[in-house]
Amino acid sequence: MFEDIRRAFESLLNGEVPATERRGMLSEMRETLVRARLAVDDLRSGVVATRERLVQEQQELATISRRKTLAEGIGDTETVTVAARFESHQAERVLVLDRKLEAQEGELALVEREVDEMKAQFRAASAGVGSGLREGGIGSAPLSDQALGLDDRGAGLAQELGAMDRQRRRETSDADADARLAALKKRMGL
Repeated sequence: MFEDIRRAFESLLNGEVPATERRGMLSEMRETLVRARLAVDDLRSGVVATRERLVQEQQELATISRRKTLAEGIGDTETVTVAARFESHQAERVLVLDRKLEAQEGELALVEREVDEMKAQFRAASAGVGSGLREGGIGSAPLSDQALGLDDRGAGLAQELGAMDRQRRRETSDADADARLAALKKRMGL
């Protein structure tokens, strides 16, 4: 769904984007992530609406079935015939809504995973991966002050960059754990 964006992130992370274009590209990617999150919210709303409609349609099917059973009990064949026809149509409607809900939930899970991956890539790109400022990429130690060309006045920069890197890794780890927990809950039907 987000193939173009994913390719742009990979180009950025692989250092294929000139330094002069990185800031603009990161800004566009941030906006794209915001739009993607809004799309996820819309998908969630669609799932909720379909779930609610499915419940209503199932209740309607139960009412029709109950009326048909009552008509059979009193021997009203005309009402039984009409109720059977309505019951058949309603059962088909419920089946279609159930399939729709399943498809929407699958799409939501897929898009959520893609957005989570893009967020992780965006964090890495924002932290300088692929910019030449980091020697080993994600998780590597930041360059020393001397390697950055700083004198003693910038002695705390490496520590600050290290703290930022640890925070980013912690956030990525937390997001990964949340995604795994959500997947497990979904599999368990919670």
